[in-house]
Amino acid sequence: MTVFGREYAEAYDSLYSDKDYAGECDLVERVFEAFAVGSVRRVLDLGCGTGGHASVLAERGYDVVGVDRSVEMLDRARQRGGGVRYAQSDIRSIQLNESFDAVLIMFAVLGYLTDNADVQQALCAARRHLRPGGVLFADVWYGPAVLAQRPSERVKVIETGDGGRVIRSASSELDVRHNVCTVKYQLWRLRDRQLVDEVREAHPMRYFFEPELELLLNAAEFELQRIGAFPELEVEPSEQTWNVAFVARAR
Repeated sequence: MTVFGREYAEAYDSLYSDKDYAGECDLVERVFEAFAVGSVRRVLDLGCGTGGHASVLAERGYDVVGVDRSVEMLDRARQRGGGVRYAQSDIRSIQLNESFDAVLIMFAVLGYLTDNADVQQALCAARRHLRPGGVLFADVWYGPAVLAQRPSERVKVIETGDGGRVIRSASSELDVRHNVCTVKYQLWRLRDRQLVDEVREAHPMRYFFEPELELLLNAAEFELQRIGAFPELEVEPSEQTWNVAFVARAR
């Protein structure tokens, strides 16, 4: 499982400064309302990263615990403040001995678990922390779209607030036998036109198909409630929807 190091963590929020965390949390709240049995007050955010979703939900009055394996990402999450409680742990083995009304696994975090056993462990950990009738909400890469569109090379350039610049290039390789797309990142951070950091990382990402998701969820004592495009959950998934989200209810 990939763990973001210091250099990538420092650039993370700049790279995703255009991500609509507030809008995605609007969707999360609609999911709570539509699919959870009973009200949702306590939320567990597995693979919380720098706390983008956790901090927004905490500001809206939820009792949120964020969990991530990367110490560097959690350091940046804590800088956001907002009353979130953070814990450093692997999402496959997390044991808080607490019960929650909802569990989130956002920003394709589940895809970083490329083996069936690892996915199963993470889903079982989520179920272990959910009360019956609570909901699991997660987004993943959608297999039919990945195979239809195929990954392409991409370059992203971000101007940072300190007058610097972050440049990230990404290229990918598909392993269709194992449903894995390995994304190879090269990251440069510049300040005053001088190179400050250069990082190379490879992120193996699993993509999923609906029947296997239903099978994996059932084995972890979940019932799949909905799978749809992300963030437009009401839209049916297709070969054009690279990102999908699913809602599962704890049995």
